[in-house]
Amino acid sequence: MTRKFLTTLLIIFLIASLSVFYSVINKTPSPLVLMTDFGVKDGAVAAMKGVALKLAPNLTIHDLTHEIPAYNVWEGAYRLQQTAQYWPLGTVFVCVVDPGVGTERKSIILKTKANHYYVGPDNGLFTLVAESEGIEEIREISAANRLPNSQNSYTFFGRDVFAFAGAKLASKGISFDEVGVQIPNDKLIMLEYPKPKFENGIISAGIPILDIQYGNVWTNIDVKNIEKLNLKVGDRILVKIFNENNLVYEGDMPYVHTFGDVKEGEVLSYMNSLMNLSFGINMGDFSKKFGVGSGNNWKVELSKK
Repeated sequence: MTRKFLTTLLIIFLIASLSVFYSVINKTPSPLVLMTDFGVKDGAVAAMKGVALKLAPNLTIHDLTHEIPAYNVWEGAYRLQQTAQYWPLGTVFVCVVDPGVGTERKSIILKTKANHYYVGPDNGLFTLVAESEGIEEIREISAANRLPNSQNSYTFFGRDVFAFAGAKLASKGISFDEVGVQIPNDKLIMLEYPKPKFENGIISAGIPILDIQYGNVWTNIDVKNIEKLNLKVGDRILVKIFNENNLVYEGDMPYVHTFGDVKEGEVLSYMNSLMNLSFGINMGDFSKKFGVGSGNNWKVELSKK
């Protein structure tokens, strides 16, 4: 055989191998991640998993959390944003915090520019991931992608619509284009919330969530806003926390790296795992001690001392 002939055979072999490789990759299921406010006291979550696995037994299903407080769309949005960025490209998140289940609110799948897919109700649940990852495209889930024979069920879309459609997408049973009709990106329901603002040496911002296990108070003040104060580790800050317009906490505290930088029982400010400013007590519960909560009614103001 001539060298030219062998080279041609090698090229043909490589092309065929790559074709098989990409075919396998394109059929490999994506991770399916579930987040709900259902809890695990009954069989609701198990029913969702059963629907997904019955459709595609080779799926891998993971739990983000099922302990979102009942009906708390905002906390669901935050926990999703807190976690989703660490998952691989192509991951499909089935998200159910759905106080409007069975009403005219849309059932959608959002594809972000980070190549994640979010399946759930269009009620603001995807606000933060849409902002952080960017919206690529939105599609409304069609009747063809609903669990067969479930059309008369109006109260368990987590099982009948979201788990089923999410499993079809994750298992490559359908492409994103086959989910349903496209919805304009600017029609996605977005929640309003206090965003950081710097003015006259004061940062005002929101308290979106608590580090619930330990009672630490997490703000949405990021590193860029901290830099506007020219704040350095070891400095002290003045902090005011409001519920609506009512002052709940006022005090000063050090800005440090971590809890062990202050004595046990002392308050501190630090950057949490999402690199947002937070308040805590070393070996204590800031939220419980000072009666501080979270959500859109809670705001914080801080300045450098």
